[in-house]
Amino acid sequence: MGLVVAALFGGYVIASLLVFKYPNLIHKRKKLKFRCRHISHRGGAGENYENTMIAFKRALQLGTDMLELDCHLTKDEHVVVSHDHNLLRSTGSDCDISQLNYKDLPLLKAELPLDFDPGHHFIGSGKEEERKFALLKDVFEQFPNVPINIDIKIDDDRLIHKVSELITQFNREEYTVWGNSNDVVTKKCYAMNPRINLLFSLKRVVQLILLLYSGLLPFCPLKETHLEIFLPSIYLRKSNPTAAYLPMHTLVCRIMDCLLMKRSLFEHLHKRGIQTYLWVLNYEDEFQKAFELGATGVMTDYPSKLKKFLDEHPEYQ
Repeated sequence: MGLVVAALFGGYVIASLLVFKYPNLIHKRKKLKFRCRHISHRGGAGENYENTMIAFKRALQLGTDMLELDCHLTKDEHVVVSHDHNLLRSTGSDCDISQLNYKDLPLLKAELPLDFDPGHHFIGSGKEEERKFALLKDVFEQFPNVPINIDIKIDDDRLIHKVSELITQFNREEYTVWGNSNDVVTKKCYAMNPRINLLFSLKRVVQLILLLYSGLLPFCPLKETHLEIFLPSIYLRKSNPTAAYLPMHTLVCRIMDCLLMKRSLFEHLHKRGIQTYLWVLNYEDEFQKAFELGATGVMTDYPSKLKKFLDEHPEYQ
């Protein structure tokens, strides 16, 4: 009996390793219309007013491959591009986007803090036209063929429906990826329109890790097309105040780094047509680590920094 169990287990291990290395033996490779190395987080929040038309235009002039943005719904049901639901941080007004009509939204502050570069702020020209909230439909109209990464910020069926309508209206299902860290939101996105590229939710990332270390991953179908995960080392910076609010942050980040930052995992996903993006990286050593790990692309607040890095390191192109 022991020999039979050992033989079965050995056969399972060999099959798992074989299909892990050659996943296309049983999985059809996903065929995406885009492959992005350079991704501008909120359009490049370190170099322009975040999530604005001017930020998106300037990032594209630099040659970014993808725009990352966030969406909320106004009181009059316009899909507005904004990271925060409450406007206090970004405008100084302590009210929610959902409480205001689009025309009544205040301007962004002339100086904005950077969430992923603690202690730094973007200080722009202060011009009113550069500080206006953008509408998602205007972004789609201006940049019809640009890959766009949409974070559906809250669990709101109306928001998901409106965004799906706009994506379909502008015929850009193949050039858009959407979802959220919240698994409920991401499932609703997929149910609303399964033809749109999909992000892994946080729950699905945990499941991915369990599947990887159980050896089951090579045999499991994956509906997602994009794995977007943070590089744990960015939370280990001494200057990062976020670390103070993450219990045992050093241990947690090191465990995450050990379990998830695997070149073999990223290569496996790549062979299945699933792209891996690491966020939000703002320094050259972080760019280099991400690409050495085999990440498809990097999301940054500083499009010009990443552009310079890629120009100087053609091996990562």
